[in-house]
Amino acid sequence: MRYFSYLLALLAGAALSFEGAIYGELGKTIGQLETSFYNFFMGSIILVLLWLFFGKGKLSYVGVAPKWTLLGGLLGVIYLTSIVVSVPFVGVGITMVAVIIGQLVMSMIIEHYGWLGSKKTRINKEKIYAVISMVIALILVN
Repeated sequence: MRYFSYLLALLAGAALSFEGAIYGELGKTIGQLETSFYNFFMGSIILVLLWLFFGKGKLSYVGVAPKWTLLGGLLGVIYLTSIVVSVPFVGVGITMVAVIIGQLVMSMIIEHYGWLGSKKTRINKEKIYAVISMVIALILVN
């Protein structure tokens, strides 16, 4: 299952690059906020269909979930809209490398402190080297 998860994450990363390129272009045609709206609207339709046929959870429990766990929707809008805005100016490659650096740094901080229910994992020199390598990659891709 572990290697399948790696493969799934790699495929998700590839899909995000396609999404960034496609929505960067769509944003030029219909507008940036309109593109983000289109993404979430179409995604909602697809997810409703999937939920109807395959859903096993309790959506009605959203009211009892910790309120901070509901911030994902807001963060998703910020993430996608930032990509839609950035891709036309700096390109897909630079945008995605910058996104990965941001994810890597914030993930390290979250895990270092055990925030948001994550397992505590200390920041070490190897992780710092990884971030430095990604910054170098950003410079080289540019």
